[in-house]
Amino acid sequence: MLDRSTRGSAGAPPEGGILVSMSYRVCLVCLGNICRSPMAEVVLRKTLDDHGLGDLVTVDSAGTGSWHQGGPMDERAAATLADHGYDGSLHRARQFLGDWYGQIDLVLAMDGENLRALRRLAPDGADVRLFRSFDPAAPEGAEVPDPYYGDGEGFSEVLKMVEAASEGLAGYLADRLR
Repeated sequence: MLDRSTRGSAGAPPEGGILVSMSYRVCLVCLGNICRSPMAEVVLRKTLDDHGLGDLVTVDSAGTGSWHQGGPMDERAAATLADHGYDGSLHRARQFLGDWYGQIDLVLAMDGENLRALRRLAPDGADVRLFRSFDPAAPEGAEVPDPYYGDGEGFSEVLKMVEAASEGLAGYLADRLR
């Protein structure tokens, strides 16, 4: 998993940098890594910092597809985050690679399609789940829908889902890591 140069916002990975860390490692994954997973990365980092877990957990994001690789977060996603006090300005999209599994403790997919793609790449014993499985109010199998082809309201809905799942995940990690 590539290191992100700035904590607290989706930062750009250094050239060829590999993250070597003793922290618990989470990677959030959507299709193109320009909407849902980078929003979740930014929100989860802030949530973990707010819960005193920021130094114990490394958060990253990626996409199962490569077509946006190196590009910024979708403008609507970045604007939605900014409107709610988050900063995703440093994000650069990248593709999830199967060899990252050896460096990641928990891989979280935004939807069932990406979950299936990630599980096809996963070695035995890899912890790969749906992100919303950590939202106690979400029904089983709930997904974070892709807002890309919709309007700004879809991004606001995604943010609400991401915030709820991030709170649940922070509680899960607090129990596990403390």
